[in-house]
Amino acid sequence: MFDDETTIPLLSLVAVNDEKITGHILFTKAVITQTEKPVSARILAPLAVHPHVQGRGVGWQLIKEGIEKLKLSEVELVFVLGSPDYYPRFGFIPAGANGFEMPYSILAEHAGAWMVQELCSGVIGRVKGKVRCSEVLNQPEYWRE
Repeated sequence: MFDDETTIPLLSLVAVNDEKITGHILFTKAVITQTEKPVSARILAPLAVHPHVQGRGVGWQLIKEGIEKLKLSEVELVFVLGSPDYYPRFGFIPAGANGFEMPYSILAEHAGAWMVQELCSGVIGRVKGKVRCSEVLNQPEYWRE
């Protein structure tokens, strides 16, 4: 991944408990095409939490810390393809319904899994377009349900 310059800048965080890694989150650069003005965007992928600590807030802490660091870095939008039952609690909303096309198409019944969070007020509604991910994530099998 680190040989893929299209991921840069990236943010990688780990959760550690008793000197063992219990979770990991990665945010990589994304580009929104078909826009007049460039937008600073990232894609959250992946989020992983060790099965023995799932349900204990590790994922929550990683997402919250990552979002805060991205805000400080003046990132404007964060995208995720994930559970529409999980990510909205962190502020994610449907991306397709707000004009952001994902890198690969998915079935319409899963459209709610493509989500975005605005970190800088006023971006959603002003910017629309197709999201291009880093080359390492630009594989169709990563975008299937």
